[in-house]
Amino acid sequence: MNIKEIFNSGISFEEFVNNDADTYKEKTLEIYQNIEFDEKLVDRVKGINKKINILACAEIWCPDCMINVPVLKKMKDYNDNIDIAIVLKEGNEEIFKKYGISGAIRIPTFIIYDEKFNELGSFVEYPKEIKNIVNSGNQPKIIVAKRKYRKGEYANETLKDILNVIY
Repeated sequence: MNIKEIFNSGISFEEFVNNDADTYKEKTLEIYQNIEFDEKLVDRVKGINKKINILACAEIWCPDCMINVPVLKKMKDYNDNIDIAIVLKEGNEEIFKKYGISGAIRIPTFIIYDEKFNELGSFVEYPKEIKNIVNSGNQPKIIVAKRKYRKGEYANETLKDILNVIY
């Protein structure tokens, strides 16, 4: 299958959350409902005037997916030029392995394409801001940042990373 066919085989955010009837669904929807993007970022999302296709490799049980996949849905809420399709890792390893770390596919992995499915770039696992904090080695700062991240408080950082790929 080519990328467009894989994209078309993907599911929507609603189908994604409905793959679970319990805790994962509740947590994902809670994060989605509580996302508040900075106004400048909302303006940038609304300003996307070309078709953008985002292929997401995600699993509902994954904490990073529960945190970051809602960012994609919120982007789509603001701009109909953004289409998202979510696929499972299993069966799609070939596509996502080049974005892996040490040979392991990380989820979520978002691959951002233009309207003709030319790759623009990717987002892997969690935002660069979190990666930078973890790499700093400052344990108290890491603990605080990860707690905030798990509550969805780094949604703006995820959005910035994705927008930096689009623009």
